[in-house]
Amino acid sequence: DKPAKLVLPDARIEIVQPPLFVSRSGDKLAAALDAFDIDPTGAVGLDVGCSTGGFTDCLLQRGATRIYAVDVGYGQFEWRLRQDSRVVLLERTNIRYVDRTAVPEPIDLAVIDVSFISLTLVLPAVVHLLNRFAEVVALVKPQFEVGKGQVGRGGIVRDDAQREAVTEKVIACAVQLGFRLKGVLDSPVIGRKGNREILVGFARETTA
Repeated sequence: DKPAKLVLPDARIEIVQPPLFVSRSGDKLAAALDAFDIDPTGAVGLDVGCSTGGFTDCLLQRGATRIYAVDVGYGQFEWRLRQDSRVVLLERTNIRYVDRTAVPEPIDLAVIDVSFISLTLVLPAVVHLLNRFAEVVALVKPQFEVGKGQVGRGGIVRDDAQREAVTEKVIACAVQLGFRLKGVLDSPVIGRKGNREILVGFARETTA
């Protein structure tokens, strides 16, 4: 519509703010960073499952100096972020096979949003890329963590007990890898199919 469009005197007028990030995932991460008191300023970040780049966008806006953005897919990453010199984009890349050749800098903050794979398989692959004091924020998607036959109609996990169980499973995996739990947060943004996702934050405890 045009700026000069005539409206009725009693018409309801709303100012719609443009999205802050390139995708809704940026809002999820922003909430987690605030809840877990994680400041990306000056950090070298790793975005696992970067997709269109919502997490990357959030980290850059929060002051990260470089982001290694990894995804098994291709062509999804937002064009503006592709042109950003602070971003190293690794498409068609499985994080489970990434080494220091691809990510030469020690990572200060890893953020993870993956699908069709359990975080218990992803976290071990991320550890060797982190520095001694690194932090991690991971998005737990219950539909990809429960066992076969446990997902409800429409691909939605509705049982709160199941959601809690898979979250505890991911936390236990992280603790075994040398992480300390910083917090757990229900995602403020519901998954596109209706799944209620969970954000978990960790910090490394090891000094090795």
